[in-house]
Amino acid sequence: MRRARAATGSAAFFLVGPGVAVGLVPWLLTRWQMREPVPYWAPMRVLGVILLVAGVVVLVQAFVRFVVEGLGTPVPAAPPERLVVGGLFRHVRNPMYVAIFSALLGQTLILARLSLLLYVAVMWLVVAAWVRWREEPVLARRFGADYEAYRRAVPGWWPRLRPWKPAHRKTEDT
Repeated sequence: MRRARAATGSAAFFLVGPGVAVGLVPWLLTRWQMREPVPYWAPMRVLGVILLVAGVVVLVQAFVRFVVEGLGTPVPAAPPERLVVGGLFRHVRNPMYVAIFSALLGQTLILARLSLLLYVAVMWLVVAAWVRWREEPVLARRFGADYEAYRRAVPGWWPRLRPWKPAHRKTEDT
């Protein structure tokens, strides 16, 4: 029953949170109209598509991980019961934010719009501040030594190549 409620809450938040950040705001800024910035921009657009698709895939996987492993949601009002450290979280502490920025940078390259790049920069400042001064202290209080060990071992923003393996807790890699 907890998983069903967590899945419903996560799906709703997916539409409201990342849906607005990666969908609605970029659309409002660009109306999905592409610019032709310079000749031979096609490779940048291909890179943009790769970043966008990868970001969406990672984002969905991270949301699923919150439901399956954490028995909760990414929403601060309905947090996970257990610290989520499996899957992509073994490589980077903030895969959802990294995925959102990847998707936004992908859209920036596809559409060749400076307004999106400025949006990414402002959003990065807000998110980094939120993580540092709100999210991390809350996780440290809630999960104590487990979170501190995780935080010391796994980088926040740049993924490590080898997955972290917790010393005292078994996690599934699925």
